[in-house]
Amino acid sequence: MTIGWKGVFPAVTTQLREDLSIDLADTQRVVDDLIRDGVTGIIALGTVGENNSLEYDEKIAVLSAIVEVVAGRVPVITGVSEYDTRRAVRYAAAAEQAGADGLMLLPPMVYVPQAHELVAHFKGVAERTGLPIMLYNNPPAYRTVIDKAVLEALVDVENIVAVKESAPDTRRFTDFRNAFGDRYVLFAGLDDVALEGLYLGAQGWVSGLTNAFPKESVELVAAFERGDHARALEIYRWFMPLLHLDAEHDLVQSIKLAEQVMGRGSERVLPPRLPLVGERRAEVIAMVEQAAATRPAAVSAKAA
Repeated sequence: MTIGWKGVFPAVTTQLREDLSIDLADTQRVVDDLIRDGVTGIIALGTVGENNSLEYDEKIAVLSAIVEVVAGRVPVITGVSEYDTRRAVRYAAAAEQAGADGLMLLPPMVYVPQAHELVAHFKGVAERTGLPIMLYNNPPAYRTVIDKAVLEALVDVENIVAVKESAPDTRRFTDFRNAFGDRYVLFAGLDDVALEGLYLGAQGWVSGLTNAFPKESVELVAAFERGDHARALEIYRWFMPLLHLDAEHDLVQSIKLAEQVMGRGSERVLPPRLPLVGERRAEVIAMVEQAAATRPAAVSAKAA
């Protein structure tokens, strides 16, 4: 299966009203703004989209609203983050019917599977959908490792096409390329090692902080792709204090707060998450304001 996924795919936020009900119209506005700012794909209902805090019907409603507003301009890939294979298969089928272009498939939530169980889970979903699948590897968050042995066992599953690599060990990009060549499209999935991932063979970046600074994210990847490594490093070093937020447990609250400071969205989150408070909230606001005040010159001119 051939795909054209590359570039910057923000893991978009799910916007909420004051009563914490889902605000579909504002979620559509946030997504439309990101596309207008140049992102090349959308991740709907990833971790930043608060997937596991939503009811099944809410997930379908959010995904359908995002597919509607995107209107084919860029690929829409939806997170599949479920407790077991049956639920994952059910959601994958609904996502395909809703018009998603692909799935970002996570290991089972809560239960930590053995390697053969993980392979069976991924195959169980892949066999029941015609959509291309990006596997999501994030051992620090989900305690499960998608290693070379797992990928080797999935080589013949044609619609498993990509891997989002969110382990902080960037050696894995090279190990995967050495083991599998271009069999799997690699995506950098941890913001503060994104440029390293691009240098080591990633074709795209699934990003959290792009929600707050999309133009800078797009320009970072564009500079890398055109060989302007000095420019890519300039933006990356400017961005790094904020990119570190993506590796923290409160990344969703931090990213949504950054969106709010930048006038792009709301900091409201679904329990058990709560908006940041106290010193942490002040710290994140100060970081975002500092970044906004020191934006790389050419990007600032475009954004003005």
